[in-house]
Amino acid sequence: MKKSRRTHRRFCYGELGRRPVCMNYGVGVREAELRRRSTMPETESGAKPKPRPIIRIGLFLVAYSFPVSVICYAAGVFALLLLPVLAKNTYVSENALMPGSATPMLSNDDALEGHKFLKKIMNWESSSELPGIGIAGIIAEHITRLGGEANYHMFQPVQSSFRPLNFFLAPDTGTINENKSCSSNGINVIGIVRAPRGDGKEAIVMVTPYNSSKIATVEALSLGIAYSVFSLVSRVDWLSKDIIWLAADSKHGEYAAVASWLKDYNSLSFGDLNIYSGTCGSDALFPAHEETQFKDDQTATGFRRAGTMAAGIVIKVADKSSEYENEVLNIYAEASNGQMPNLDLINIVNYLAVHGQGFQVSIKKILSLLDSWWLHCLGELLEWFGNMAESLNPEWKFGIPVRGYVEGSATLARSLYNQALGVPTGPHGPFRDYQVDAITMEISSKFSGQQILFLTRVGRLVEGVIRSVNNLLEKFHQSFFLYLLTSPSRFVSVGVYMISFGLLVAPLPLVSAALFFDVGELRFKSWAWLNAAKAVLTVHLWGVAVALLPYFISKNGSLPAVSLMQWTILSTLAFFFINRATGGSSRRRSEWRLLKSATIAATFIGLCLMSVINFATAEIGALLLVPMCLSAAPLMSSRVTTAKGRRMQMLLNVLLAHLVFPPAAFLLTKGALDGFDTVGLSDFWDWVESLWVWSSATFLYVCVVHLPCWLLCIGILLLRS
Repeated sequence: MKKSRRTHRRFCYGELGRRPVCMNYGVGVREAELRRRSTMPETESGAKPKPRPIIRIGLFLVAYSFPVSVICYAAGVFALLLLPVLAKNTYVSENALMPGSATPMLSNDDALEGHKFLKKIMNWESSSELPGIGIAGIIAEHITRLGGEANYHMFQPVQSSFRPLNFFLAPDTGTINENKSCSSNGINVIGIVRAPRGDGKEAIVMVTPYNSSKIATVEALSLGIAYSVFSLVSRVDWLSKDIIWLAADSKHGEYAAVASWLKDYNSLSFGDLNIYSGTCGSDALFPAHEETQFKDDQTATGFRRAGTMAAGIVIKVADKSSEYENEVLNIYAEASNGQMPNLDLINIVNYLAVHGQGFQVSIKKILSLLDSWWLHCLGELLEWFGNMAESLNPEWKFGIPVRGYVEGSATLARSLYNQALGVPTGPHGPFRDYQVDAITMEISSKFSGQQILFLTRVGRLVEGVIRSVNNLLEKFHQSFFLYLLTSPSRFVSVGVYMISFGLLVAPLPLVSAALFFDVGELRFKSWAWLNAAKAVLTVHLWGVAVALLPYFISKNGSLPAVSLMQWTILSTLAFFFINRATGGSSRRRSEWRLLKSATIAATFIGLCLMSVINFATAEIGALLLVPMCLSAAPLMSSRVTTAKGRRMQMLLNVLLAHLVFPPAAFLLTKGALDGFDTVGLSDFWDWVESLWVWSSATFLYVCVVHLPCWLLCIGILLLRS
């Protein structure tokens, strides 16, 4: 038998990364190679290895990015409309709260004392030049009579100013106007009841705003409610948390009074004991007369504190006729940047109000949606599908009546709108800046002739809330902090409403990748991609400059229309400096595609970051920006061959360009909510001013994310393909 020919050739049979794997062979080359190939995997025998399944799915989605994008966006809008159907009933997560487990102790005698107290306030006539002192003195006197600790908190009116570095922090309380006289100062009265079973480390706050310059009947009623509850808690033995009653002087604004007190309460300073010394000290503010002469150990001239705040309850009475048979309790919960209190706090108020005192609890709605025909049609369709599914399987109970769906959608839209603004909806807002859960309870009632009964019912409601929070051994943490309300007893959690946002923004990375890979060899053989990235970065820097311009414009003190014109002119001048970077060099088809890819990527990053800060703003921004980002293409595009298709594409792009422009979007939204007859161009400046005064992150989103994206899309429309 003939032996195999020896050789010293080198045989390479595969690659490891980019390096070939070789071997030297000599005897039996052909037999050894056949034996090796029979034992090696298929990919090592010369066949190209297949990518992993997730990579294959990604390549498929990128290859068919346009139909996938349309499907995802439509699914996101539909999921948003389905949220009232997917809402769940609220429930108390923390068992220690036990709302309604105890019989109310507030009696008619307490309500009668509260009625006498409010009558004394209403009948008080000012005889001095400082009318607010008398009311504050009366409140402090009655607090000390009950055995509580009373002290005054003086704060000066503040001037709102725009401070860009305060965004994402607590809203700026403004700067103190040192030229104001003592008579213009606000005076809060604070009463404290020390818990007999507590250690002084926790407290519950009641807030009752009132205008010391001209107190109204409804404000006196809220003071009477708080006094009735305060008189009860001053003698009970079940308290384990201190009770603080803050009678906030709201002549400079309800929010300013509460925020000033909270700022001093949470900031330790060596000047606490001398905070009222000088020309505006307590001796000057409170002249000696029979109603304000207290013992030194009862009324403090310094700043007194209790424990860490566990919860805050703002009590307000609205002078409104009720549309229901029972009294109506409106709940306001939104704080700065869309922050919400723990849902358990709303749950116990809703439970005690409905099942304990028979109130009709309500959440504000967008009234224009209640008469919307398309919303009624969609509700009827969903009700029909729900009934049909239940007939097929009785366990499939996801149907909802038409009226419930329409009201839930109107409430959900209002909740989404209030959170997107990032502005507090009441004096409870400052509490959330210090991580304290608080809400505002506004009671509307036909209380004429039944004030004592009204004080009794509302006082027992507040007592029940205090008793529930008093049972807590730790801060609110069991329930949700991220949610949307569709009614006082139904909510949508973060795990449900994030699905719609994910579907809305999912097309952005797909289209960006598809545009980048569609350019071909240009992305590797030239620096066109770097030019596109530079253009996008330059425009976003321009957005930062636009966001800072109001800081200088607001110093002029001009009218809103004049300030808006100055802002527009300065922004336009800044735009000319970046015109070349946005589109001057992007003349070829591949280059505008790279510019669009970079624009979409930056928009996707901005929306995702904003969803962490304020989800509602990101959700509304995705509804507006995603269609424009996907459809943006040169108006004189060569991709559309037919004249009809070119006209349709041009009409769509022009329409979206007008709708997405921030002033136009705001005016259309305001017109849909309040009526177009009350809308003016200067309203946009007022809205922007309110955003930066409240340090709302929505202002930065509009200037740094929304406006640059709109400008880049406009630049793409004006290019030639």
